[in-house]
Amino acid sequence: MNLGHGVALLAAAVVAVPLFRKLGLGSVLGYLAAGVIIGPFAFGMIEDAEAILHVAELGVVMFLFIIGLEMRPAKLWALRKEIFGLGAAQVMACGLLLTGVGLAFGVVPAVAFIGAMGFVLSSTAVIMQTLDERNEINTPQGQRAVSILLLEDLAIVPLLAVVAVLATMLGVAEDGPPLWQTIGLAIAAIAGVFLAGRYAINPIFRQLAKYGGREVMLAAALLVVTGAAWAMSLGGLSMAMGAFLAGVLLSDSTFRHQLEADVDPFRSILLGLFFLSVGMSLNLDVVVADWRWVVGGVVLFMIVKAAGIYGIARLFKAKHDEALERAALFAQGGEFAFVLFGAALTAGLFDARTSAIFTAIVILSMLLTPIVTVIVSRYLLKPEVIDIDAMEGVDRPSNLRERVLIIGFGRFAQVVSQPLLARDVDVSIIDHDVEMIQAAGNFGFKVYFGDGSRLDVLRASGAAEAETILVCVDKPEVADRIVELVKAEFPLTKLFVRAYDRGHSLRLIEAGVEYHIRETFESALKFGEQVLIDLGFNAEDAAETIEDVRRRDAERLTLQVTGGLTAGRGLMRGNAVTPTPEPYVKPRRESRALNEEAADALDDVPARETV
Repeated sequence: MNLGHGVALLAAAVVAVPLFRKLGLGSVLGYLAAGVIIGPFAFGMIEDAEAILHVAELGVVMFLFIIGLEMRPAKLWALRKEIFGLGAAQVMACGLLLTGVGLAFGVVPAVAFIGAMGFVLSSTAVIMQTLDERNEINTPQGQRAVSILLLEDLAIVPLLAVVAVLATMLGVAEDGPPLWQTIGLAIAAIAGVFLAGRYAINPIFRQLAKYGGREVMLAAALLVVTGAAWAMSLGGLSMAMGAFLAGVLLSDSTFRHQLEADVDPFRSILLGLFFLSVGMSLNLDVVVADWRWVVGGVVLFMIVKAAGIYGIARLFKAKHDEALERAALFAQGGEFAFVLFGAALTAGLFDARTSAIFTAIVILSMLLTPIVTVIVSRYLLKPEVIDIDAMEGVDRPSNLRERVLIIGFGRFAQVVSQPLLARDVDVSIIDHDVEMIQAAGNFGFKVYFGDGSRLDVLRASGAAEAETILVCVDKPEVADRIVELVKAEFPLTKLFVRAYDRGHSLRLIEAGVEYHIRETFESALKFGEQVLIDLGFNAEDAAETIEDVRRRDAERLTLQVTGGLTAGRGLMRGNAVTPTPEPYVKPRRESRALNEEAADALDDVPARETV
């Protein structure tokens, strides 16, 4: 592929994807349609679509790795019934139905079975991208969809073995390795990835974080993904399954957020390239020459598969709307069909024409899936109305526990976190100091590795879902960068920020944070109060003096915010600022009772500083 091909691919994506999104058809269909247009069977701007497809498959691999990072072992174990119950039932039921369709049209049994099972394996890339765009991956419906996809990924292994067995039985295959050897290689590959993920990767990443540098950490993240995929492919398994397993094993790692942030840009680009290459692979000559088989196969296979999916969903007690939506989403073939059909062609079960027809059926079904899902969601699904009052055991939102993300875990944040933990507030913590993370672990804190001044790390750390972000980093310029990113990308998230000095306080007021306090202000006042008492002043006079100092400081800050000092130092940048005393607090709606609870919590926090 030369530079001109790269320009053509990027131009097609830049033009098609925004257009299709504007039309409400989604980015996947935009990529697929653009691939068809620039492919070898249309305008011919790119001739070797298969070579690009092999590279672009890494996008699917990286996507599954990121999904694995979100799927912790306990969570995966909780989905075992959906994976091996719902998933297996859907694969077997749809496989039998589609095989029956092939036999009804006079297709040879072995060919009908392989063609049907290839179509049963839905497109992980299409479905996961669609769920991701809808923000539904972590919903109960999304988790059931992920479970089915996992079972389908696992199913490719026995299906490839079935191809080899059928080829041997029918006398069309050359002698291959014995079945025990194939199974042994698969088990060895899984064991190798498991051991490396469990015992080797975390120590290696700790050393790289200390001595390797940013580019080495990035290379190591890519090595983890591609290495796991390669190991699985050597064992005859799905590369995507290898990446998923690696992600699951690293889901509890302190480097999880950093890994996700490093891999995600490559995932996005390569996944788009994958959809482009799938579109380019559509052989329009075959579609024209055998259009009856292709069009009939697409229509019949999608209808029959959708009916089977709907029936199984209802059998497993899914509601009508969920079953209908799942049927629309899964009623297509997927990328693993190309692997299965390629193996059948190599083994002699398929001839070139049969393989081309089945491949065209799968690609066209992938092209149609975004359109079908849009039609179903717009015209067949009723909008869900939730009546909270009618639901047992569910109250209206009242005094909900906030989800808090803490960025930076030095001495300041260690103290800040204690009242939150004392009240069982759901807290996530990130820091980029490896030694600090290790020390915090010794004191019972779970701290993730990540640079909070990077937008991708903030996204991976859950900033979009957090109620409140506590910026507790040491350096004011880093805190300013984090505040700028959060205000731009997550404007509804509340910001509590540790300020370095008065100048930093002024910048934070201008930025509109909910609360800030100079890191030494209150401790210095308390220190001064104790000095006064030790010098012989009574406690009442000392407290009154400290309150007067606090009031005068607030007045000076108000003058700086509203007066010429701020503008003269270039801190205002033309934005209006409301006079606010230090420490700056936006009006809150909490009751006095809640404030008293918070005060009680502060009196009762454990001493857990790590430094």
